Amino acid sequence: MIVQRTTKIAISLPRDMLKAVEQERKRSGESRSELFRRAVDMLLRSYKERTMTERYIRAYEQIPETKEEIKAIRHTASDVLAGEPW
Repeated sequence: MIVQRTTKIAISLPRDMLKAVEQERKRSGESRSELFRRAVDMLLRSYKERTMTERYIRAYEQIPETKEEIKAIRHTASDVLAGEPW
């Protein structure tokens, strides 16, 4: 079993946000620490996904498909869709 080290931090929240946190914590049955870890994990994953998407878009803008590639893609898509039973 791997034990991860943790560090305590202090944060300041507006009262209405803390109230919402407490409501969610009680609803989910998790501790405040668990709720904040989950929230931060979701936020960091979102940042990573957005960064990967932005990198993909920049790369595409630098090297878009050629006209020949687009023609081949359309032809292939037409063949694939024509074979569908709908």
